[in-house]
Amino acid sequence: MKPPKFTTLGCRLNAYETEAMKALAEAAGVDNAVVVNTCAVTNEAVSKARKEIRRLRRENPDAKVIVTGCAAQIDPDSFAAMAEVDHVIGNTEKMSPDTWAQLGPNFIGDTEAVQVNDIMSVTETAGHLIDGFGTRSRAYVQVQNGCDHRCTFCIIPYGRGNSRSVPAGVVVDQIKRLVQQGYNEVVLTGVDLTSWGADLPGAPRLGDLVMRTLRLTDVPRLRISSIDSIEADENLMQAIATEPRLMPHLHLSLQHGDDLILKRMKRRHLRDDAIRFCEEALRLRPEMTFGADIIAGFPTETDAHFENSLRLVQDCQLTWLHVFPYSARPGTPAAKIPSKVDGNVIKDRAAQLRAAGDAAVQRHLAAQAGRTHAVLMEAPDMGRTEQFAEVSFATPQPVGQIIQTVITGQKGTQLTA
Repeated sequence: MKPPKFTTLGCRLNAYETEAMKALAEAAGVDNAVVVNTCAVTNEAVSKARKEIRRLRRENPDAKVIVTGCAAQIDPDSFAAMAEVDHVIGNTEKMSPDTWAQLGPNFIGDTEAVQVNDIMSVTETAGHLIDGFGTRSRAYVQVQNGCDHRCTFCIIPYGRGNSRSVPAGVVVDQIKRLVQQGYNEVVLTGVDLTSWGADLPGAPRLGDLVMRTLRLTDVPRLRISSIDSIEADENLMQAIATEPRLMPHLHLSLQHGDDLILKRMKRRHLRDDAIRFCEEALRLRPEMTFGADIIAGFPTETDAHFENSLRLVQDCQLTWLHVFPYSARPGTPAAKIPSKVDGNVIKDRAAQLRAAGDAAVQRHLAAQAGRTHAVLMEAPDMGRTEQFAEVSFATPQPVGQIIQTVITGQKGTQLTA
């Protein structure tokens, strides 16, 4: 028997779900298959998925090729039409034991080539099938899925469905088990993390989950992934101010720095909202660092609009940038906006943003020399600070442990200790 091979494209949530699918496929006895868990965030992501499918078919000519993930959910027919593909499975179906049982050797009857239902009809998250995933040092825990917002550039809600939350008690129990297994850091993940709780009794907020987790578990370090700063609640700000086990690093879904473009994106914040949030977070936690998603070249973006985005790096004191050259996704309102930005201009603006981000990283690293940091070791010679900066060690350290160390300098994009 050949165990199935899995390829994951895209976000941490996809990676979490791949680990769950591995367990489901193994339990069902799925044999001689390759599974591609796709991403749909950009046209390039979809193109990459198709290339990966073709490569895997060439390398595994006798295997079943199973395609799932957001790109498969959004456009199942196009993947089913690929000669290399045997089965297409939706984002809900991929988390169901019944789906994998139909692909195993004991199933009697025909298995539908395409199993993709209406993602918008899903009202619950899949049951927690694994206790997180990650390295020996850090575990990622899914607490939320889907998104109720409809930003004009984004296709992801059509792949993930509406927002739905994992109950706090389930999350806390899971993190307790991870701590017992020796994990020193847990990251809370989701598609729209700050919408956590809106669909639960009493409509708790993300800050409530963070405070409850820190109160009821002994997790040494808790990290939260990308958040929408306009949805940050009072308890989340209190946790930032008072809870040293909540790591001082926030990745912000900002997308742009100009008010008109933000309105055309149908974002729920304005430029000054983002600046005020960063100023307040830094007042509450001076060592806080910020990452951010920023899109370059959204339709109608002028030089002046772009300059406002570029200045946001300084005005919000951003450090770690994820820069996305705008990519029109069919089916989104933004794709219908006629005033497109020239592709070469988009490429140049993205390069400017990345250069500003690189300079911000260098400033942050230079300021750490001589400071003491608690570094979580990911490998014998590399770990990360509380703010997620990489630290290179000259002598091996125990993987998974938190090491108190003095930063001696920097080399490239890493600190040294």
